[in-house]
Amino acid sequence: MGLDIGSHRIGVAVADETGTIASPIAVVRRDRSDHRELQRLVHKWNIDRVIVGLPTGMSGREGPQAADVRAYATSLENRFAPAIPIEFWDERLTTIIAERSMIASGTRRAQRKERIDAIAAAVILQGWLDAGHHRRRRASIDSTHS
Repeated sequence: MGLDIGSHRIGVAVADETGTIASPIAVVRRDRSDHRELQRLVHKWNIDRVIVGLPTGMSGREGPQAADVRAYATSLENRFAPAIPIEFWDERLTTIIAERSMIASGTRRAQRKERIDAIAAAVILQGWLDAGHHRRRRASIDSTHS
């Protein structure tokens, strides 16, 4: 599961069964019931790992927004039972990528506003999935040339 954690909303995406394609599934309002809703989605989709987008500046430095995301992720990790590992993934430019993708597909402005967080979560998760496939391919190639 991929999460794009904002100050008001949390975009949620999941991967397909093969771990190849990320798809947006929900936007959860950040309020008193958000942990419960995320836990419900974790159980519904049988999630075994959560990838959280970490907002950093273009230089890679973490600021106050990253600290908020880390604190929120820690509170989630403490809530999930049984424990589900949480990993962070660089989310630089994901909202821009998500918006351009929706514009290119003809999504109207009002719909973009409603869905952008979930699309951004899918971009975050897709980046993590692609990097994992690349690492496994590289390891396979390296092991055959040893």
